Amino acid sequence: MVAVIALTALSACGDEGERETAPRETPAPITATPALAPGTPTGEAGPDFADVALVDLTGDAAAGKTVFTKCMACHSIEQGRNRVGPHLHDVVGRDAGSVEYFNYSDANRNSGITWSREILFDYLVAPQQYVPGTRMAFPGLKDPQDRADLIAYLEANGEV
Repeated sequence: MVAVIALTALSACGDEGERETAPRETPAPITATPALAPGTPTGEAGPDFADVALVDLTGDAAAGKTVFTKCMACHSIEQGRNRVGPHLHDVVGRDAGSVEYFNYSDANRNSGITWSREILFDYLVAPQQYVPGTRMAFPGLKDPQDRADLIAYLEANGEV
């Protein structure tokens, strides 16, 4: 199943070099205000959550299943099956820190984030910089296509 994911807030890995960006319209506002909005400086060197030349990516859920193998040590896609991290079944649209019986960090529980595709896309670049204080030790997914594919997989499996 291929899901088209229109992403307006894309991130670039610092080692990919400079990219030209074309002017474009201001994206629609995100419904929740994250603890650290994309583009907010953290005081540390790290990824820039600013837009890059990519506007739309096509997420491939089958490819996302392969990307999800990087997440499986800590997360399950099965509803109610928490591991070191909370289950990711139906994560798109869910409030951060809301999975019952999971012991979240204060940073995550109090972030005010609702996991939209766009927020997940930015968060997955560098979780610890997006939500300072999170216990999620994952170094991040630098490749924008990997992130789009993973989100497509999470969405497809949230409908089951």
